[in-house]
Amino acid sequence: MILEGNAKKFGDNISTDLIAPGRLFHLRNNLPELAKHVLEDAEPNFYEKIQKGDFIVAGRNFGLGSSREHAPAIIKIAGIGAILAQSVARIFFRNAINVGLPVFECDTTQIDAQDHLRVDVLKGTVENLSKGISLPFNPLPKIMVDILNDGGLVAHIQKHGGFKL
Repeated sequence: MILEGNAKKFGDNISTDLIAPGRLFHLRNNLPELAKHVLEDAEPNFYEKIQKGDFIVAGRNFGLGSSREHAPAIIKIAGIGAILAQSVARIFFRNAINVGLPVFECDTTQIDAQDHLRVDVLKGTVENLSKGISLPFNPLPKIMVDILNDGGLVAHIQKHGGFKL
């Protein structure tokens, strides 16, 4: 699986409340509408700046906060291809995989806003095509790649009738 897009850069401690603003909780049953407000408290008008396949690139502790699946779901619905961060809150990481949103922990200090990136999910590399450098990350276990390829956990279970390890 190869992903390609431009970097949308954020710092440390991006919480689920920054991703899915709490004041818009009433939209929780309308995720496409909520997705139009993704990360707007961290970067105004962020949704309008996204091109399909772009990457969120962040520092440490991305996705801290609540356990709601709304946050990774609206990131995916908004068109983000994957998240690259120095570290990711564990429950956010699992929720992201469950909704079919790839998340990779890697050194993001050498990635700037708008850098063009290519991610090889199986090899565990991020190529920063703008700078001509390659950054490694630990590849995901096969079961997680299969879940992502199937579009998320529910789709994976529907397709396979359960887990095949």
